[in-house]
Amino acid sequence: MSGTRFARGLVVVAAACSALLSLPAHAGRFAIVDARVYTGDDAAPLEHATIVVEDGRIASVTANGAAPADARVVDAHGGIVTAGLMGAGTQLGLVELYSLKETADQAVAKGPLGAAFDVEYALNANSTLIPQARADGVTRAVSYPTGSADLPFSGLGALLRLDTSPDLLERPKAGLFIVTGGVAAIQGAGSRSAQWQLIRNAFDEAKRYKPSDKVGGPRDQLLNHLDAEALQPVVAGRVPLAIFANRESDIRQAVQLGQDYGIRVIIYGGTEAWRVADLLAAHRVGVVLDPVTNLPSTFDDLGVRADNAALLQKAGVTIAFFVPGIQQSHNVGTGIREGAGIAVAHGLPWNEALKAITVNPARLWGIDDHYGRIARGQDADLVLWDGDPLEPTSAPLAVYVRGVAMSLDTRQKALRDKYAPQHRQDPSPPAYRCSPC
Repeated sequence: MSGTRFARGLVVVAAACSALLSLPAHAGRFAIVDARVYTGDDAAPLEHATIVVEDGRIASVTANGAAPADARVVDAHGGIVTAGLMGAGTQLGLVELYSLKETADQAVAKGPLGAAFDVEYALNANSTLIPQARADGVTRAVSYPTGSADLPFSGLGALLRLDTSPDLLERPKAGLFIVTGGVAAIQGAGSRSAQWQLIRNAFDEAKRYKPSDKVGGPRDQLLNHLDAEALQPVVAGRVPLAIFANRESDIRQAVQLGQDYGIRVIIYGGTEAWRVADLLAAHRVGVVLDPVTNLPSTFDDLGVRADNAALLQKAGVTIAFFVPGIQQSHNVGTGIREGAGIAVAHGLPWNEALKAITVNPARLWGIDDHYGRIARGQDADLVLWDGDPLEPTSAPLAVYVRGVAMSLDTRQKALRDKYAPQHRQDPSPPAYRCSPC
């Protein structure tokens, strides 16, 4: 397909998507036709595919399929369509400006809350960073706490659905987060060994915990009732335990903890996870890693390798991506897309990199029954791209959350157009620049 043909097609796509924006949620059926669809199941895309969406879910996806007669049609003109991206580690809805404390609710430094610290009550659906993430193709996200008053427990994270409703929650109390390692151990227990002892003791106490009407009196446990109750879904195996661990020894301890207590563990960070790839695969422990990391920043990271993602995937470990720092709230979409592209440059197959920001995090967090792939019955979270989605210079032409077309307008665009109108984007679309693997 020539770049000229695709460029002309983008004008049609933009017009069709604008028309869909005016429709009420789940109004009738629509179909995206002539798309190059990466389903999340197969490495090879479906060429000239038709995706039919009905009532917010995917009704069908077929190569060379025809659109239903009563469906509104968006012609992709051969462009790539993927599932909506998922940020596996963000502070969306929790942080607006890290430097402004009243807009940063991702951690608590004092009080009785440890494992019980729950971020769901601070989520801000009006954050200007949510439309930015959505305009970059992110439709679901994990928003997690970074610290509590009772280390190493950080608290309970939430799964978010980035539509335009005032309620962002896909699932509250989605998982418990723990931070381990050198610096965290010093700040908490003072020793890495003591840290793991206290974690095990907490789960022992949580298993023995029985609610009581008694008030006051001595108690022979370290957990208060709030934290003990917060641990119940974890020890029951209903929600995962997300453990930040980078050093090999800590990753081994995390895997053993999961085995000893019957807990579903997800490793976050995992700088040295490649050293124990076979162990992780054998115990089905997934890793959410930063694919950009290639130099050590602490003694826990001395074994860092740029091909960490490729080695883990080759061993059969389910991997997902996040990019720590400011990109956990700002530029979430571009951060994980660029990181995925860097992982490809270091040996990860292109399709596996795409899965690491779509279906894989959905599997790790237990929502792959309705999200993460382009298949019949899945939520119609879809992104139509103007190029290779793993190239930072590419961008979405259209984003759908459960079949509803989302506006791509953001505060950043509004400020640019107001104060620097001479830099307003050229309405004519760019040439097609997609060349995935």
